[in-house]
Amino acid sequence: MFTIFKLFFMLGWVSFGGPAAHIGYFRQTFVEKLKWLDDHEYGQIVALSQFLPGPGSSQVGFALGYKRGGLSGALAAFLGFTLPSVLIMIGLAVVASQVTQHDVFQSIVHGLKLLAVVVVADAAWGMYKNFCKNTLTTSLCLVTAIALLIAPSILMQIALLSIAAIIGACYLKNAATEQVNTTFKPSYVPLCLFIALLVGLPLAAHILPSIALFNDFYQAGSLVFGGGHVVLPLLQNIVGDQLSQDAFLTGYAAAQAVPGPMFTFATYIGYELLPSSPIMGALIATIAVFLPGFLLLLAVLKNWQALAQKPKVAGALTGVNAAVVGLLAAALYQPVFISAVLTPIDIALVLVGFFLMKQIKLPIIWLVVTFMSAGALMSLI
Repeated sequence: MFTIFKLFFMLGWVSFGGPAAHIGYFRQTFVEKLKWLDDHEYGQIVALSQFLPGPGSSQVGFALGYKRGGLSGALAAFLGFTLPSVLIMIGLAVVASQVTQHDVFQSIVHGLKLLAVVVVADAAWGMYKNFCKNTLTTSLCLVTAIALLIAPSILMQIALLSIAAIIGACYLKNAATEQVNTTFKPSYVPLCLFIALLVGLPLAAHILPSIALFNDFYQAGSLVFGGGHVVLPLLQNIVGDQLSQDAFLTGYAAAQAVPGPMFTFATYIGYELLPSSPIMGALIATIAVFLPGFLLLLAVLKNWQALAQKPKVAGALTGVNAAVVGLLAAALYQPVFISAVLTPIDIALVLVGFFLMKQIKLPIIWLVVTFMSAGALMSLI
């Protein structure tokens, strides 16, 4: 268990670049170097992480740990890979709380908010190309974006994702895999626990307000299809007015800069939302947002292909992914764009950021440095 923890802990300090890069780091370490599994087995784990809601690269790491050392190995892998990012995010939250009123700090935050425009727009466009390939999926994306721009709320998000799943199951199943005779048999304990928490936590939160924070982040983690960027609009609607947009987008921008999983954005938000015990808030939010994805992974890990090959299930997932693109597009406007782009100079910096990201291929860590420096420079002009 310590060996598993150590390997993932070392990766957690150097895994910059987001989920796609993390998957590359894992393959290099566990397939090529250590030979824990072959490329075919690794490909199956990656495919499963794309099929389920939750943090994709963290689910891959969790599955690798599970394959090597059972549930204890999975927990060791998760803790090792996530701990560096959690520590950094808590450290950034502490620093931000001490210097939040300083003019230079405010300008640096503004620079990071402009970077968030670049990152979210790039994510939305990339997901659009992947998930909106016909008229129906494009329509689901468009309707979702329009509905959330007009009436943004977490209930609207849930309703739109549910409708997209139903439409996908009915009308997108032909684009899915062919019907197979294999029977799907999930692991019922983690599946039942996932459902019980999903349904029971909102009811319990009305009786015990002290668990409201855990409930909010658990619900967000249960709905994140399509990658870590999607956690942005989900958390934004859940958090609402509890947190300023400056603090919210600062945390999101910080999540781009640190190594490890982007879901540790929840660590920063949890720290801010529980000022009476910020470290506890950060830990509660972190555990809650990761938990649903891991429970679902445990439920289907041993027999997931039988589920993925069912046309209605795969069609429902296609519909949900298309709607998620619209959800992210709506979030690109509110809160990201309107709270960051205030002047012609701001839009100019966003355009420069796109050039640096897409043409120069500048690594994300250097983009962070560039936009922080630009923000600091603007405070002196």
